[in-house]
Amino acid sequence: MGAEVAGAQPALSEPAPSWPDTHLGRVEVLAVMEGLNARLLASRSATATLEGWCADHGMAPTPRLAASLQRAVDKPASDETRQRLNAGPETRLGYRQVRLACGEHVLSDADNWYVPERLTPEMNRLLETTDTPFGRAVQALGTTRQTIEAEFLWHPLPKGWEQAPPSASTCGDLAIPGRLFRHRAVLFTAERVPFSEVVETYGAAILDFPRAARPADPACAAALPARD
Repeated sequence: MGAEVAGAQPALSEPAPSWPDTHLGRVEVLAVMEGLNARLLASRSATATLEGWCADHGMAPTPRLAASLQRAVDKPASDETRQRLNAGPETRLGYRQVRLACGEHVLSDADNWYVPERLTPEMNRLLETTDTPFGRAVQALGTTRQTIEAEFLWHPLPKGWEQAPPSASTCGDLAIPGRLFRHRAVLFTAERVPFSEVVETYGAAILDFPRAARPADPACAAALPARD
């Protein structure tokens, strides 16, 4: 089920963790991003995947996602979304804008359109009146998901880096933007009936976990002033 993601800019603009702006640092950041991206693409539930990510990386004492529902917000579904949901102009769609956090880390935000008549009354109650993550609210449907679009919004390394000389190290902190990559997916019931489309944006906080110390980059070590 989709992790949901709010569109408000401040949600994913919190200070990013300190990663070194070295070639190795950029390679490691790319590897982490691609690792989570692959886990999400292979998963039935982004909610469960993010909780697993939080637990695996020791990001919170209790690695359970908390949703923050952005109330009094509406965004009409596009004609393409309605077509993918098999929902004509007369079909009412629900809409949610939600931030998902684990502890202090806002991992993602999402826009979610869904067909209330294809959910149970209890599911609709949870979605309309509580902050329950979408994936958790509808898990009884035996949900599967089909990714429509996946794109990286930031690339730590330039195109063709794998065949080029290593980029120069600045010996400072890597400037990481608030938004890293985005998915659009359609959710289906166990009977393969589409009932929701979600646009999920994953932010810099996915990188905010404890890491073991790395050896200093030789170029940076050489630039350090000698100690007495």
